[in-house]
Order: sequence, then C-alpha cells, then structure tokens
Amino acid sequence: MKRVTILVDVQNIYYTTRQVYGANFDYNAFWKQVTADKTVVKAIAYATDRGDEKQRQFQNILRAIGFDIKLKPYIQRIDGSAKGDWDVGITIDAMEFGPISDQLILASGDGDFDLLARWLREKHGTQVDVFGVEALTAHSLIQAATHFHPINKGLLLK
Repeated sequence: MKRVTILVDVQNIYYTTRQVYGANFDYNAFWKQVTADKTVVKAIAYATDRGDEKQRQFQNILRAIGFDIKLKPYIQRIDGSAKGDWDVGITIDAMEFGPISDQLILASGDGDFDLLARWLREKHGTQVDVFGVEALTAHSLIQAATHFHPINKGLLLK
C-alpha cells in the first residue's frame, strides 16, 4: 500500500473556499479521497486557536476523522490584521514525514510551499499532491506539485 502524509493549512482552505464558493471544505470527503487504499503515515491539520467553543467542536471533528491538530494562538494586531501563520511548522513536518512517505498531500494554495514541493520531489522522490482553490492557488505551487487537485463541488459541504 502507498504511504501518505496529509498536511492541511486550515486557515488557507477556510478562507479560499469561503471567498470563491461561499461554502466550507468537506474534510470527510477529502479524507475519504486521499486515504483510499493507502496507509496514513501522518495527518495534521494546522489551525489558529481563538479559544471559542465552535472552534473546539470543529477541531474535535477533525480529530475524529483522523487528523492530529496543531494550534497557534490567534494574534490580533493593532492595525486590525491577524497573524496565525503555520508555514514554518508545515514545512518542518513535511521535511520530517515527506521523505518516509510515497505521497505527501498538501491542502493549501500558499505559494511559499513551492520550494518545499520541489525539494520533496527532487531530493526524495516523494509525490506531492496539492489541493487548493484554483483561482486562489499560487501558480508556482501548482507547477511545483506532482499533481494539482482543484477544490470544487465534490469537496465542499452542501
């Protein structure tokens, strides 16, 4: 069986699916699709922690599906912008688990991951599949991936 690692940039997926489709990502459908006939090495969802009950319930749903949850505190800046970036954490985990996986699934449209995708493919021969909202996924990441899977109706909650 193919060994797979799944890394999800929760904030990126949430905001891009909401912006383009006005809908939420269907994590159950995603899990079913990416784990079919595969052994899961590691599955991590990276999120920010606002400390509210609805968010805790969502995190428990992700845990029940099979994800480990990594949280960073939500930081509101004086100018009104927010910070909760997981790029370095996702990269470290991809560098740890990618080389021992046949396939790394990255759910994010963030172009900062293009170097990581190339490195995993070229240095370790890891297949890198990227799931993202096509209109908001960096072209450089799409090009760096082995396969790009656009998030569409089949991966959205009705």
